Amino acid sequence: MTMPPAPPSPAAPAGRRGAGYLCGLIFLLIAVAVYAPALRAPFVFDDHPAIERNASIRHLWPPAVPLSPPVTAAGAAGRPIVNLSLAFNYSIGGLEPLGYRLANVLGHAAVALLLAAVLRRALAQTRLRRRAAPLAAGIALLWLVHPLQTETVICIIQRNEILVAGFFLAMLYGLHRTAESPQSRRWPVLTAAACLLGMASKEVMATAPVVAFLYDRTFLAGSFALAWRRRGHLHLALAATWLLLGWLVLGHEQRAGTAGFGVGLGVWPYLLTQCDAITTYLKLAFWPHPLVADYGFQTANHLAEVAGSATLLAGLLASTVLALWLRPAAGFAAAAFFALLAPSSSFVPLATQTAAEHRMYLPLAAVLTLAVVGIDAVLGRHRRLALFTVVLAAAAATVKRGTDYRSEERLWTDTIAKAPDNPRAYASLGAALIQQERWPEARGQLEAAVRRHPGYADAHNDLGAVLGKLGLPAEALPHYLEARRLKSDDPDIRANLGGALVAAGKPDAAIGEFAAALALRPADPALLSRRGDALLQAGRANEALQDFEMLLRRQPEDAAAHHNAAASLGVLGRPADALPHLTRAVELQPERLEYRINLGDALQRAGRTSDAMLQYEVAVRLRPDLAALHYNLGNLRLGAGAVAAAAISLTEAVRLQPDWVPARHNLALALMQLWRPAEAVEHYAEIGRLEPTSASAQHNLALALAAAGRNREAMAADETALRIDPGFSAARRHWAFLQGR
Repeated sequence: MTMPPAPPSPAAPAGRRGAGYLCGLIFLLIAVAVYAPALRAPFVFDDHPAIERNASIRHLWPPAVPLSPPVTAAGAAGRPIVNLSLAFNYSIGGLEPLGYRLANVLGHAAVALLLAAVLRRALAQTRLRRRAAPLAAGIALLWLVHPLQTETVICIIQRNEILVAGFFLAMLYGLHRTAESPQSRRWPVLTAAACLLGMASKEVMATAPVVAFLYDRTFLAGSFALAWRRRGHLHLALAATWLLLGWLVLGHEQRAGTAGFGVGLGVWPYLLTQCDAITTYLKLAFWPHPLVADYGFQTANHLAEVAGSATLLAGLLASTVLALWLRPAAGFAAAAFFALLAPSSSFVPLATQTAAEHRMYLPLAAVLTLAVVGIDAVLGRHRRLALFTVVLAAAAATVKRGTDYRSEERLWTDTIAKAPDNPRAYASLGAALIQQERWPEARGQLEAAVRRHPGYADAHNDLGAVLGKLGLPAEALPHYLEARRLKSDDPDIRANLGGALVAAGKPDAAIGEFAAALALRPADPALLSRRGDALLQAGRANEALQDFEMLLRRQPEDAAAHHNAAASLGVLGRPADALPHLTRAVELQPERLEYRINLGDALQRAGRTSDAMLQYEVAVRLRPDLAALHYNLGNLRLGAGAVAAAAISLTEAVRLQPDWVPARHNLALALMQLWRPAEAVEHYAEIGRLEPTSASAQHNLALALAAAGRNREAMAADETALRIDPGFSAARRHWAFLQGR
């Protein structure tokens, strides 16, 4: 059964364009209102690798950089348009989540407006043509505020769904305008461009050329033959965009081994799992509770486990085929639903997420269209009140759901409550607690994740890190080893195991792990630095220096690399070569205390005492509460003959650490040189109290007492020194001298 071809439409009058602008503004205001509670939510889930750890978004120029996301960029990998949009956000606001989320909300409102435009034109070709505009606006509004959309809008990296939906609808809109204006050259070009950009946004676009051809047959031409005759060249152009999608998919290593065939998840278990997933999506479209941020990676293995869902889907698919013949418009909506879900919810395994609510972003429009049109026909004059009530209830639910994203801890606690068997929810909560340095609580959550899924490599890896922070390196190491066994091709796991081996005093074993990580991620600056540290600890300073020099060739402004290169040169007995590296490290990070101290020590060894004192003076200003800094500065001043200044520094060292004998001794020595023996007596007496078995302490006290004119007390101090050490000749001579006075 076919439909008559759509008649050409004149250009939209100014009044209609004004109504469109007003509708867009209303949609935007409503979107901001319902998502306001989540606008300042932190990055969550895949936002971390896609944004925080994605170096390719740090620069907009040259364009090849943001258009070439790494395979580790999660939802941006293999999707250059998504990555470019993130780069624009970064150029404006850095890593502040608010700007990214506002962009998502703006995009969501724009897609809703496009949806209304496409629906209005499509419905105008059916028996509902008189009510096409209000129906389209109502469906788009309900779609805009539906709670099932929250994950897509709030999780920033899910803007890939927003972008691909926008380009998908723009393609259909352009196709319709092409049919209305067959002489126009602009609309075919824009239609093909939208399809091409969609292919560069997400793999969901794979079915777009097929859906476009079906749309043409259903709403524009009336038959496939006529659609091909009139717009065959355009449909060929749309199909040609598959070449870009194929190139992107093949060039991104099966999305870092998480999608496609041969990723450790069989086709049949994944297909079975999608039966339950799709029926869950349909249920959530009509009753959006409970909404779950992460459904985990569990799969069904036998048809009996999903028999009910499979039967329902088989019936829906059969009804869709029948409707395409008998009721083409309704059949198109149903077919579009299945086509949009097909790339992610059919037989191509996605190992890390077997189900996800964001996959319903655009498919939800097809479900709502069928539902609203059906209800509209049944309720008659009560339809407006019914739609208003449903929209209001949906908006309220979306506002409430948005509050769950205000913190990662809250989100994952909610997920665990709704999906208590999902190990990744526990691991994600553990990771959120790690960020807050709540180590014992993080340990509990990660142990729960490992109990539920012993083969969860990332949970073992994080648990090892937590145990290390809790001072339990012996317990941490087995988890790192298990993580490596489960996921030996993960450079982060190999590097973390290397760090644990260094902490366990096994730098030689650690070197091998860092080398394996570098083989997986060549010339990674952090890995080069960590291997260099391990080589240095293993006594292989020459090899360590090679790593640090390689790092400096790539990152000449890396202060830590300069500092570590200096350490290597020091071990190799090349202090003169180390000094420029230490100087540069301090220039690059003038607030780094360790660098200043080491530079000061190096300058002192080089005989540049005045320069060394300058470094320690700055170090004291940076950390005035550290006694050791005052002590070292005092000693430098004492050696340089600045005795009064030395006394000031040493006095502060003693104030900060009263029981530090060397500091008291040097302070007393400075006071003696300043001819302030009475003050020196106080410090020597305290040293004698702290070290009651030290003969030299008593003798020094005797010298200070004698200088202060307290001869009898001085003789008593010498006598005490001689009782401790009868062979102490200096004390005996001094006692004899005092006795002869």
